[in-house]
Amino acid sequence: MSLPSVDVAIIGAGAAGLGAAHALRGSGLSVIVLEARNRLGGRAWTVQASPEVIFDVGCGWLHSADKNSFVPIARALDFELNKDLPPWRERAYGNAFPQTERDDFMRAMDAFYERLWQAAQKGKDEPASLSLEPGNRWNPMIDAVSTYINGCELKDMSTLDWDAYEDSELNWRIRRGYGALIAAYGAPCPVALNCNVTLIDHSNNRVRIETSQGTLTAAKVIVTVPTNIIADEAIRFSPPLPAKLDAARGLPLGVDDKVTLALDDAEAFPKEGNLRGATMRTEMGTYHIRPFGQPCIEGFFGGSFARALENAGEGAIGAHSIDEIASFLGNDIRRKLKPLYESRWGHDPFARGSYSHALPGHAGDRAVLAAPVDGRLFFAGEATSPNFFTTAHGARDSGERAAKEVLATLGKL
Repeated sequence: MSLPSVDVAIIGAGAAGLGAAHALRGSGLSVIVLEARNRLGGRAWTVQASPEVIFDVGCGWLHSADKNSFVPIARALDFELNKDLPPWRERAYGNAFPQTERDDFMRAMDAFYERLWQAAQKGKDEPASLSLEPGNRWNPMIDAVSTYINGCELKDMSTLDWDAYEDSELNWRIRRGYGALIAAYGAPCPVALNCNVTLIDHSNNRVRIETSQGTLTAAKVIVTVPTNIIADEAIRFSPPLPAKLDAARGLPLGVDDKVTLALDDAEAFPKEGNLRGATMRTEMGTYHIRPFGQPCIEGFFGGSFARALENAGEGAIGAHSIDEIASFLGNDIRRKLKPLYESRWGHDPFARGSYSHALPGHAGDRAVLAAPVDGRLFFAGEATSPNFFTTAHGARDSGERAAKEVLATLGKL
C-alpha cells in the first residue's frame, strides 16, 4: 500500500484521533489517520465474548455523563444509553463484606478523600498516600480502590492531579458497548489500519512519517498515542523532543484489567450486583454480577496486582477471579464459572497500559504534553486532557482541541 502525502496526518485511531479527524471534516484539508492496530478504537474495544455476552475489553462507563461528549454522539448514532446506577457503592451480594463493615469502610474512604482534598488546597504536589490515616485498618482497601480508579497505588498518584480530575458522579453505559460506539463514530474517517508509525521527522518544512507501510509527508501531524509509547520511544522524534519525553514519563499508564466469566444458572443471581470481600489487602479484585442482566460476572483488577497477574501469563486473571469468587461464595460456584475473555493492556504493544496518572510532582506535565511544537506537531490523547484524563471523552475532546489548533495555524478556524 502506498500512503498519500497529506495536509494533516493523525497518529492513532483511538477516541482522540477520531475526534481530531471529525473536527477536520469539511475544512478542505486532506487528512489521514494512521492506526497500528487492525481496528478502530484503541483502548476502547467491544467484543462478543459469547453468544450471550457483550464485553467492553477497555472503557465501559460514560463517566461524567452530563458533560460527556460521547452522550450526544451515542444518541445521534442510535446507541441505547443505560442510565442504571453503577453497582460500586450499593447492591452488595453475599456475606463476604457485611453491611456494618461496608459502612465503616465507606466512612474511612470518605474521610480519606476529605484529607486528600485538603492537601490539594495547599498546592503541594505530593503522593496521595500521605493523606491516608496512619494505622487505619482500611488503608489497603482504599489503596485497592485507587488501583481501580487510577491504575496505580496511592504512593504513585499526584495529589494535585487527583484534584484536577472533574467527576460529576453521573455514570452511564452503552448497551451495545462503548468500544462499539467509538468504532461506529470512527467509521466515516479516512483511516489506514495496520500502519504502525515508528519515526516522525520534523527537521524539514514538511514532516516525514515512517510507517510499517511506507513513508509519507504531512504539513501538520497530530500525535494521539498513549504516553508509554512516547516514553518508551516506540515512536521516535527527529530532532528529539526531550520535553515531550519527560512529560510522557511523568504521566505513565497504570494498569487496569477486566475479565468476563460465563455464569451458569445465572437467574439465581441478582442483576447488576456487586461482589467483593473485606480482605484488608490491596491485591484484590472487585466483581460485577450480571451486567445488563447478562449471564456473566465481570472482574476488575488494577495497579501492580493487575500487572503481576498479566505477567503470570494468559488465563491467570480468569483463574484468579474464579479462586477469589469461590473464596466468597463457596467452592460450588466453580462449576458455574468459565473464563470467556480477559484484557492484558500492559502487554498490549500499542498501549502498554490502560490510562495515565501523574506521578507525584508531575501534575503540570499534562499541559506540557499537550503543547504544540513549531506549529507543525500537535498532541492529543486522554493524558493531555486537563480535567477528563483517563476517559474516552477526555481523549475525544483533546483530539478536537488539537484539530482546532491546526486550523488556527492555517487561519481556517
